Amino acid sequence: MYKKKFEIRWSDIDANRHLANSAYLNFMSHTRMSFLLQNGFGQDELKKYNIGPVVFYEHIYYFKEIFPGKPITVTLELKGLSEDGMFFEFSHNFYTEDGKHCASCEMLGTWIDLKTRKITILPEHLLKNLQGLSKTTDFRVLTKEDTRKFGKKPQDLEL
Repeated sequence: MYKKKFEIRWSDIDANRHLANSAYLNFMSHTRMSFLLQNGFGQDELKKYNIGPVVFYEHIYYFKEIFPGKPITVTLELKGLSEDGMFFEFSHNFYTEDGKHCASCEMLGTWIDLKTRKITILPEHLLKNLQGLSKTTDFRVLTKEDTRKFGKKPQDLEL
């Protein structure tokens, strides 16, 4: 399982003196990018294929407050992946220094071709690198239909 430790900074705290929602998002994004950078998804490689990651959604579930003063650990696991690597789903968990589970998140994303502005598959070697990430117990193969489970595509909606 991929793990990353963080110190809680003053700027990570909200008016209620606990970890702000935006900080959860930033810590998850930092954890994902650290994994990707360590596994062949550096700027030069993404530029070579003219691709970038896109987040469809991040659903966060909060269990316990996180306060400043002690480090936290954010984990990353692969919850789903399409056969061609076009769609990916990550699972994040937040833990206090003493192991208390404070929050979970499901994140669904894709890859975009930065020239055509359309979603695209991953090159084979990058797909293999992503497949090397530890998987959740409920890991599944994703399809395009999984990206539509929360409603219609924006172009299908009528105003």
